[in-house]
Amino acid sequence: MATPHKEFDARQKAWYEAACARIDASRLQQLNMQLVDIHSPTGAERPASEFMADYMRGMGLKATYQPVNPITGNAYGRLAGDGSGPALMLYAPIDTHIEAIPEHDIPWVGPELRDDMLPKAQARGETVIGLGASNPKGMVAALTEAVHAVRDAGIPLKGDLVLAFAGGGMPVVVPERSHYGLSSGVSHMMMNGVTADFGIILKPWNEVYYEHPGMCWFKVTVKGSLGYSGIPRGTPGFRSSIVPAARLILELEAWLPEYTRRHTSDQIAPEGWIAAVRSGWPERPAFPSAATEIYLDMRTNPQQSTASVEAEFGAVMRDIIDRYPEIDAEWEMIAAVPGSRTDPSNWIIRSAERAWSETHGGQPYPGAPKLSGQTDAAAICKLGLPLVRVGYPWIGDKDMPEEFTDGLGGMGVSHIPDLIDPIKALIYSIIDTCTRSREEVGL
Repeated sequence: MATPHKEFDARQKAWYEAACARIDASRLQQLNMQLVDIHSPTGAERPASEFMADYMRGMGLKATYQPVNPITGNAYGRLAGDGSGPALMLYAPIDTHIEAIPEHDIPWVGPELRDDMLPKAQARGETVIGLGASNPKGMVAALTEAVHAVRDAGIPLKGDLVLAFAGGGMPVVVPERSHYGLSSGVSHMMMNGVTADFGIILKPWNEVYYEHPGMCWFKVTVKGSLGYSGIPRGTPGFRSSIVPAARLILELEAWLPEYTRRHTSDQIAPEGWIAAVRSGWPERPAFPSAATEIYLDMRTNPQQSTASVEAEFGAVMRDIIDRYPEIDAEWEMIAAVPGSRTDPSNWIIRSAERAWSETHGGQPYPGAPKLSGQTDAAAICKLGLPLVRVGYPWIGDKDMPEEFTDGLGGMGVSHIPDLIDPIKALIYSIIDTCTRSREEVGL
């Protein structure tokens, strides 16, 4: 339901200024570093979540560690209002994207595990280096600091403020840890009673998103026959799986940009990438493999059903096979997370846009650039919580140490000053939402 624009009154302005004055950059950096030092790969987040539950209790919140299994769980805390206003959830995942074990990660992350890929925090002035220092540990720290500042300012809340962190947020699946990932932690959290009237998820990019990408994973198996490297080419009975797979990869790579163009929506340009290829035994190169597997991740907009993506992918595969008879392949969708969307007229979207404007000198929010990054937002919104994705600036060239510029170095580098304005924007939306009645926000 559309809600009218609500300016801050004099009391709300004073509360906002008081809370912003209590942002403590040193406290923020310390928490960021403490979190980096607690390794939390997907499916093994228990130590980090238990730490955050204890930390929130120390802030004066009623906090809970929510176990999912013996090695993973979630953490959430509640700063209670008087019960007359809307509840607002501030959320970030807490798991990191790699194991930080050389034999597991190298060479796939590069030739070595750099300092930004290790769960050991380093401070270089106002910059924190370490695995997940920016995403997700910096996000967890920033949300916590926003609530800390509101608490310290003694702002009288009408609605509850819920601070929530879950495991399993990375777009991965970890077979050895109960196939954890793909928003399994936050889905468990919400289906076990943790909810609110509105939600904010903090992620990279200082923008406002009401559309949340989904994704579909596909496994393609190109079939051939087991061979021997000593036989001549053209020997009857031998069919390579690897060479036709190479042709198929090139055809798919040519098609994927068209898929993106066709399904671009208001805020999403859904990308697709060939992410992994597997064939044969590396220790037995004398025997070419009878099968080559290709793995793809295709993102989706909120209007696409996962079934429609499956059908579209099947159609392009059949077309390629018709044009190249030497390709014998089968395929299946092996994971699917549908996209979701909050009505852009919803209170929390408008509040986030006002918060962005407040921290950008009063200029109106110009609109978000299109993205394709999948997050827990898709699942949270799909489970019925109106949600906005807001963010912080991805660390810029001026702050990024040169040795981390290659690849996803920004995930492990957090520049504390870059988080201050986003924290102020969070405080704005907290006051904008939790100091009003339910009727004022359209509930």
